[in-house]
Amino acid sequence: MTRYVLAFAVLTATVPSITTSQAPRATKQSVVALVEKQRADLIRLSDQIWGFAEVGLVETQSAEVLAKYAEQNGFTVQRGVAGISTAFVASYGSGQPIIGIMGEYDALPGISQKATPARDVLLPGAAGHGCGHNLFGAASMGAAVAIKQMIAAGTLKGTIRFYGTPAEETIGGKIYMIREGLFKDVDVMLAWHPDDKTTADNLGAQANVQFMVEFRGRTAHAAADPWNGRSAADASEAFTHGINLLREHVKPTVRMHYTVEKAGDVPNVVPDYARVHTWVRDSRRPGVDTVFARVKEIARGAALIAGVEHTLTIQTGTSDMIILNRGLKLLHDNMTWIGAPTYTDAEQAFARTLQGNTGQPQVGMKAELMPLAPILPDPPGGSTDVGDVSYVVPTLHFYGATAPYGVPWHAWPVVASSGMSIGHKGMIAAANTLAATAVDLFIDPTVRDALKAEWSEKTKGITYKWLVPDGPPAKR
Repeated sequence: MTRYVLAFAVLTATVPSITTSQAPRATKQSVVALVEKQRADLIRLSDQIWGFAEVGLVETQSAEVLAKYAEQNGFTVQRGVAGISTAFVASYGSGQPIIGIMGEYDALPGISQKATPARDVLLPGAAGHGCGHNLFGAASMGAAVAIKQMIAAGTLKGTIRFYGTPAEETIGGKIYMIREGLFKDVDVMLAWHPDDKTTADNLGAQANVQFMVEFRGRTAHAAADPWNGRSAADASEAFTHGINLLREHVKPTVRMHYTVEKAGDVPNVVPDYARVHTWVRDSRRPGVDTVFARVKEIARGAALIAGVEHTLTIQTGTSDMIILNRGLKLLHDNMTWIGAPTYTDAEQAFARTLQGNTGQPQVGMKAELMPLAPILPDPPGGSTDVGDVSYVVPTLHFYGATAPYGVPWHAWPVVASSGMSIGHKGMIAAANTLAATAVDLFIDPTVRDALKAEWSEKTKGITYKWLVPDGPPAKR
């Protein structure tokens, strides 16, 4: 650990300083003021999307309210890009540089919740924003609009684009947008994500592959003539057993998940069809590829064991993230300048109650900026299609506190926080950080050049390959 810290110190000492002095302080104050003027609009947009709570590929209303807001603010909007009805690109300005800001807006199924600190379902069985994507989309849009206004006033020159990226939780909408070349001329991309802490993203993301294994056999009466059947359920059991045996023989960074979606209907019929939804993850794409090759052989072996046929269909897969040291420094400087939100006694009480109701220490909100830290060699968990974007354009990513520290993510507590003032305050802070960082990128070409040079060095010799299948994505 000591060697690791010393190595980071040497590294950061050799990285050219990128600070908030790169852009005039007055220009950043102006862009933050333009975000602040939108505060009521951004809260309204966020709350609308929170209420819609639409899952991936059906975020029709969520995408539309964001696209309309962009049009009302002078953007040219292309809807339905990359063959996805809920994907869009909003552009303003002309020429270089081209700076992109990404926003998400898909919800998660089955975690509907009111904006209260105790479990209280809003609509039984419905979706909820348990990852805060309602805040993600609104904050990113607010930053893009503020930059647009600066371009319109002649303060900045170039092009600002907002990328409406659907279905991050499922098929990875950004990957389809990459496939269509929608990011190829962008100089630098900005993104953020809601979290229970505030930090420039030194963690990154795990690569993964997501696939379906299907087994097809032959039905028979389970008591009268089972010898005439070929059980697809047997194959699914053999497959999952094989994966569980493999766990002992993979690196500690590997994660394998599955769910048996179907394996028959009634016990007295030998089932002729079974389906297992499976993910394989690792810190980097080559590690995923190695394990995936083993898993494909396990699927083939399971089919042989049960005497059935099988198919394996890749649905999507995301990449690990290219993190730039220069980008971390730039984000951290701007986040330091922006500062952390402050909370009322009522908001802190909400946070502590929510923590108490989920078995977490009742410490309230912890939104203070974390110290700048070295890039981790192995991401601790989680995957995102932002990683794929980072392989085709230099990408800067950070986290902003929008929920109480320690509460379960992808769960109802985040839904509750994302629909009230705690989430709103984190959203505005994120919009300010995005806008201030974009100002640096527009004003100073040396900042862009430094980021591009580091990105080119880190991607040297790497050929990015997307894993999504041909054609438009299928709704699940």
